[in-house]
Amino acid sequence: MDLRLLRYFVATADAGSATRAATVLHVTQPVLSRQLRQLEQQLGLRLFERDGRRLRLTTAAEDFLAEARALLSQADQVERAAEALASGRLSALHLAAPTTTLTDVLAPFLATLHADDPTPMVRELDPLGTTAALRAGADLAMVTRSPSRSLASRLLAVLPVWAYVRADDPWADRGTVGVAELVRRRLVLLTTDFRPRALLDGAMDAAGVGYGEHVEVANAQVAQAIAAAGRGVAVVTDDPRFDLVPLHIDGPGGPVRIRLYAAWDPRHHAAATLAGIAERLAAFCVERYGPEVAP
Repeated sequence: MDLRLLRYFVATADAGSATRAATVLHVTQPVLSRQLRQLEQQLGLRLFERDGRRLRLTTAAEDFLAEARALLSQADQVERAAEALASGRLSALHLAAPTTTLTDVLAPFLATLHADDPTPMVRELDPLGTTAALRAGADLAMVTRSPSRSLASRLLAVLPVWAYVRADDPWADRGTVGVAELVRRRLVLLTTDFRPRALLDGAMDAAGVGYGEHVEVANAQVAQAIAAAGRGVAVVTDDPRFDLVPLHIDGPGGPVRIRLYAAWDPRHHAAATLAGIAERLAAFCVERYGPEVAP
């Protein structure tokens, strides 16, 4: 079906007059009349009846008009989408991130977006990881493990894994604690499927020490809340809460730290735009946490 003929039909229905419609469409009235007759022949429908100097829609045309408007609207949407794809632009930016990253890094970054940036759509990272998140529709995923080589990626920041203690704790003024000392305290740890826990486990193994008394939780804010209640030392990567004091953790290989990456499909139509957003995220991390987190 010729969309141009549909546009002529809708314009004539809105104008109520072939003369006025021809003016709006910048065509002559005879040309418009021929186009409308052609559409009637294609559809097998009579669309207009004369009512004095005005054109009146037939009953069939009244029903067809809503369908024509819907089809033209969808065609316009397809055209805009094609233009965006061709230009590498994004109208919406779908992001996936772990809970801690979403709360402490991504949400504050979104507050700095410009008026001409794409509209952000955010969800927690798919438990199955980066590739699963991208296949599920995310344009860009923020992850704490090195992405697959098949993906484009940018190392955003190298952030500390913290040991959190209360302000009245004997360690509060130390700034740093070694893993061998840490195991002597009651610890509040994330479960083993969390990256900070895996990094701490690796440091413990390298130091040849094991955990003593500890409790496991599945949420970093809950871990800090338990530490704030005086029930142990919380080991997480979150920003401080509940007036807790963060301590760096030293392992045999140096400070225990976590790497934060942005990853996206290099074949994405807006891959250059996503790379630019990743660069802005990296700069934001440095601005938020200081130059020491720069990769």
